[in-house]
Amino acid sequence: MGMFDWTEKSPEVLRQGGVIAPDERLPWPQTAAMGVQHVIAMFGATVLAPILMGFDPNIAILMSGIGTLVFFFVTGGKVPSYLGSSFAFIGVVIAATSYAGKGPNANIALALGGIVACGALYTLIGAAVQAVGTGWIERVMPPVVTGAVVAVIGLNLAGIPIKNMASSNFDSWMQAVTFVCVGVVAVFTRGMIQRLLILIGLIAASLIYAVLANGLGLGKPLDLSGIASAAWIGMPGFAAPVFDAGSMLMIAPVAIILVAENLGHIKAVTAMTGRNLDQYIGRAFIGDGLATVISGGAGGTGVTTYAENIGVMAATKIYSTAVFVVAACIAIVLGFSPKFGAVIQAIPLPVMGGVSIVVFGLIAAAGAKIWVDNKVDFSQNRNLIVVAITLVIGTGDFTLKFGGFALGGIGTATFGAILLYALLNRQPAKAHQPA
Repeated sequence: MGMFDWTEKSPEVLRQGGVIAPDERLPWPQTAAMGVQHVIAMFGATVLAPILMGFDPNIAILMSGIGTLVFFFVTGGKVPSYLGSSFAFIGVVIAATSYAGKGPNANIALALGGIVACGALYTLIGAAVQAVGTGWIERVMPPVVTGAVVAVIGLNLAGIPIKNMASSNFDSWMQAVTFVCVGVVAVFTRGMIQRLLILIGLIAASLIYAVLANGLGLGKPLDLSGIASAAWIGMPGFAAPVFDAGSMLMIAPVAIILVAENLGHIKAVTAMTGRNLDQYIGRAFIGDGLATVISGGAGGTGVTTYAENIGVMAATKIYSTAVFVVAACIAIVLGFSPKFGAVIQAIPLPVMGGVSIVVFGLIAAAGAKIWVDNKVDFSQNRNLIVVAITLVIGTGDFTLKFGGFALGGIGTATFGAILLYALLNRQPAKAHQPA
């Protein structure tokens, strides 16, 4: 089978509670609708990251689409994943460029050089993994570790929608309305409507928001003026990198965090699909690394596999890589269309926050599912301690600094879980007493 030869499945398979595997697809109209849902899921964070660094959001959207296609080709269309702007770069980019926090980043070229260097290092790590093989993965990341890392990916992000996406009591209530809307669609509908739970829930919550804010004046009105004034077609602001040794040394080590994220994401997708994707880990690193090099070379942010899109897959049980090809093509069109970008940006922030709560929670739940499916024994103190420490340092964003480089949250949790398990596993499991 070639990478474009997906087996077509009837929507009836989903209605009967079935799964659409990575090498399968629904009819193209349903596949396209799922692609739109994945674009919406990644859009908020993919646009927010460049804004926080003073980059052009349209370039970031364009590069997320191109990067996703690069990833698709390098992995032979076998790994369902979307590549969006990585938040791991924000701290080091701000430090390297002395960015003040508002408007375009005057020293963006220095950051881009560092991002390209990071992507190159990440690609080399992928090549090494590809050469050595992945037998070591199961040894260093058994289900107890993998489940903890996957859960932490969702929990570490939990503070973003709750702290940053609701500025008033009304906004908090709208977040609640949004996740209830998504929940109602998820449980009480059937067929394709149920599979589009994020998209349908978001539309329903946006309409409720408009009634309450624009109609009754309870919150900040839904503003559609940006859509009207935005051009249909426009070139994003491309920029070229400058290779400065100091900036490159500061930004390149982010590759370690990207490795941790990508590894956790692949383990999550493996757990959800029942397909062992370990053989593609090296290729996934290379794909993500090359996509980061291309993005940084054009003025975009570093990219990473996206937890938001993994959450959508967990909710829909549609893992078809065809969906991500569609989503990538839509993103490329959006990159050249300020009008479409304005439509997505018009979605009220608390509504996006409510959707994020659902998506991040689904990732955390996918981690717990790994423990259940693999019958992880929590009566063993070794397992209990590894999970307990990993969950708290990941959720609390525990940070360790190595000179100018900071390893925080997901990174410390991932490497902490691996090292803790290796340390505590030196004693035979039977010697542990039940907790």
